[in-house]
Amino acid sequence: MTESTSKGKFITFEGIDGCGKTTQAEKLLELLEKKELSVSFIREPGGDPISESIRKLLLHAEESMSDRAEALLMVASRAQLTDKVILPHLLNGRWVIGDRYADSTLAYQGGGRGLSATALENMNNFGTYTLKPDLTFFIDISVEEANERMSISRDRIEREGTEFQQRVRDFYLNLQQKEPERVMLIDGHKSIDDIHEQVCSVVNERLL
Repeated sequence: MTESTSKGKFITFEGIDGCGKTTQAEKLLELLEKKELSVSFIREPGGDPISESIRKLLLHAEESMSDRAEALLMVASRAQLTDKVILPHLLNGRWVIGDRYADSTLAYQGGGRGLSATALENMNNFGTYTLKPDLTFFIDISVEEANERMSISRDRIEREGTEFQQRVRDFYLNLQQKEPERVMLIDGHKSIDDIHEQVCSVVNERLL
């Protein structure tokens, strides 16, 4: 499957760390719940007991981790989440709001780490049954703004630095140009309410 095939819809939020995607995902979740839709929220890596265990290893490992091991663990976490949570929800007609999904691996392990995008796409396809979100919001902000927003306490990947985050951002920008119908570019420098209004407008027009 390439996208959800039932009444359930799959919407994801992407962007560099500190862009505000989690806030927007949670606000959309609240809105859809008020509309009395059946909706669930998931985050990546994580979202399932096994996936959460992998998350702890990925974000807080004290030992050095190879780039390929990192990519494989990301996809392993996603495969478990897709199989046990996302697909069952979609097939039962539930909407799923995702704080990151497969695009993050392409951006972080591909753009950021420099691993083969083709190899990562094949891994993602294997782990997700080729599932793609119906709609993805890329919340775009400058790396400088993101650094100002983030707390002092950062996880292993958030500590990679400005150049790494810029490569990730550049990959997202290229991805949006390649898939403009699915990936919506949102100016993350706007106010939280303005961004939420834009997100709601797109969801109402495209999916409701």
